[in-house]
Amino acid sequence: MPTVTKQRTAAKITTRCVRFLVPMSTCIMETVYVILWAPPLAGGSIDCIVGPWGAWTECSSLCGIGSRDRGRQVTIPPRNGGTPCPDLKQRRGCYGHNPDRCHSVKEVAKILPDSYKRNFKDPWKRPHMMAKEQKPSYCAYFRMKEVSASCRLGLWTSHLFREKYVCTECQGEAMGSRDRCEGDGMEGTRTFWTATSIPGCQGSWVRESLRGNCRCSPQSLIFV
Repeated sequence: MPTVTKQRTAAKITTRCVRFLVPMSTCIMETVYVILWAPPLAGGSIDCIVGPWGAWTECSSLCGIGSRDRGRQVTIPPRNGGTPCPDLKQRRGCYGHNPDRCHSVKEVAKILPDSYKRNFKDPWKRPHMMAKEQKPSYCAYFRMKEVSASCRLGLWTSHLFREKYVCTECQGEAMGSRDRCEGDGMEGTRTFWTATSIPGCQGSWVRESLRGNCRCSPQSLIFV
């Protein structure tokens, strides 16, 4: 089958004076041409033509390693064996650093089973300390990602394993100055925890959701 190529034609646009030579007042002329591609012959090939790259997206991670993406659109698709389209998407690495979020990511949660309830009545507490206990609890739901071998040695930690879905309650007395528990993590980001009563029992998890004014069901966990 014979190869059909596109025809190139040159079209004269204009002739203009670029500058004068002094004192002779001779004008240096310049002729501008543009190269035009004529329409392909019947049955000829058409190469793919794409538009410019779009802007890079925001880093996918607010804290830590993530990625940015950008794309471009096909202006004219290839036909009849023309040159195929180049890549339409690009991705590159990035490192997100949101001060408010990164502070939470670096914290390590200290956890205990809910049998260690913190809302007991202590007669020695002063009224302003008792008021702190009235803050409503909230629930953080995590998916376990890593559990160390030492966790098998504890009665309650032996029930922790990879991909287990756990509810960890932040009770009023465990809250810090920002009305949250240390180590409650960030949604969709891997953070770390340690079992306070079992030496060497530690691991990582990913927070899937957070619910305010909530109490976890029995046999759950609490923040310390």
